[in-house]
Amino acid sequence: MPVHEPARRPEDLSRLFVERANAGDAAGIAALYEEQAVMAYPPGRQTVGRAAILALWQQVLRAGPRFELEQALPTLISENIALCATYAKDGAGTRVQVVRRQADGTCLRLLDQPEARPSA
Repeated sequence: MPVHEPARRPEDLSRLFVERANAGDAAGIAALYEEQAVMAYPPGRQTVGRAAILALWQQVLRAGPRFELEQALPTLISENIALCATYAKDGAGTRVQVVRRQADGTCLRLLDQPEARPSA
């Protein structure tokens, strides 16, 4: 089992996601999430828990998609909670995550909205 670099700052999570996704590392992506994290994906559904997030990314990565770092909006931080967002290069709107600093000082995603667009 590979040793994964931890996210020391909330902003590290986007870079680590791109690196791991492009390496086909679904387990590495899942490790960026808290055990009971909630991801609003696939569109219109929720994926709940690290195990379900792992299964989702195993399926998605089979197609060999490539990811790029996206322009980040300023991170908002209040104590151990951060709000991170990027502009989606693929037209999916804005990607938004709520991140929580863990007891060991690392950061994990708690809530993930990878496709946030206004409703029609």
